[in-house]
Amino acid sequence: MSSRQEEKAARRAEREAREAAEQAKAQRTRRLQMAAGAVLAVAAVAAVVVAIAGGGGDDGGGDSGDAKEASAEVAIPARKVTDLDQAAKAAGCVVRSFESEGRQHQEDAFTDYKTNPPTSGTHHPVPAEDGVYDPGSEPAVNNWVHSLEHGRIIYQYRPGTPKRRIQQIETLVNEEYRGSPGYHVLAMQNSTKMPYAVAAVAWTRFLGCEKFTDASFDAMRAFRDRFVDKGPEFIP
Repeated sequence: MSSRQEEKAARRAEREAREAAEQAKAQRTRRLQMAAGAVLAVAAVAAVVVAIAGGGGDDGGGDSGDAKEASAEVAIPARKVTDLDQAAKAAGCVVRSFESEGRQHQEDAFTDYKTNPPTSGTHHPVPAEDGVYDPGSEPAVNNWVHSLEHGRIIYQYRPGTPKRRIQQIETLVNEEYRGSPGYHVLAMQNSTKMPYAVAAVAWTRFLGCEKFTDASFDAMRAFRDRFVDKGPEFIP
């Protein structure tokens, strides 16, 4: 009996350590993303100051051009369409809804999801944190499905997506929304071999785009507008 109790205690300690490590990793990723956003904001302000100080001369014009080129790497189109159905149609995307597959918690890996990307079902007790994840550092499916339960929106892109498009998704995440950038949204590389180039996922719903084009951004914005905080469990 003593041996079995010790084994159970060891497994519990290992699980708690793993969960703590997962949360710490997610928090570090988000802090880095927020720091990067702050650096870009400071750089943008500095570029404006330099342009004004240059008074339109040759040197000032050169600095202004460099700043525009740098920001253009992550710039995304201004919003034109706000209706989800219209935006999805313009981007060649589909919006689909599904029955809930349940909300059970399970610490062991679970892969029996009926949609791709998954939209509900058995998941890990620890949800993935809000924020942007670098390719290869994305949380496990079971963790981010739990995030969907909390009303989060998750932007996902296919492995091999060009770096510029990934940076644009980061820009989309950092748009001001409900008073703050990054409000209740995650962005990551997809790991379920979804049949879409880019997707937005909510609890029991997803937007799937076979091609990742500039029009995809309005579709993803509109999807977020309609379904953010609509999970069965609201967590601020």
